[in-house]
Amino acid sequence: MPFPVDKRYIEESENDLNVIFPESFKNRMIKVNGGELDNEEIEIELYPFFDKSDKKRISRTCNHIGLETKKSREWNLFPENAIAIGDDGFGNKLILMHSGDGALQDQILYWFHENGEIEKLANSIQDLEQ
Repeated sequence: MPFPVDKRYIEESENDLNVIFPESFKNRMIKVNGGELDNEEIEIELYPFFDKSDKKRISRTCNHIGLETKKSREWNLFPENAIAIGDDGFGNKLILMHSGDGALQDQILYWFHENGEIEKLANSIQDLEQ
């Protein structure tokens, strides 16, 4: 069960990854840090922001966005300007991307690990939750 997250942990992740997350994504994660999203086509587990406020939250957020992005970047075809925000359990990732300036776009993209293709899944995180 996801917890809310303090904004300072989002800011720490932004600093560590050298990006700025979209406000819509940050606002959603402040309320519910991670969790499942059911799209009509796929089920996605959103990665949380790493929350170091207590042992329980550390344990529940150990598969955080920063760590999962680092692991994803080990794949040959993972986009350079992408941040991994979730996965489908089969190696495919939900990603946010920037165009080189670090400001991540609102669009939620689906990256296929087998061929490196990217498909737009939604205009923003809110579109996936409706």
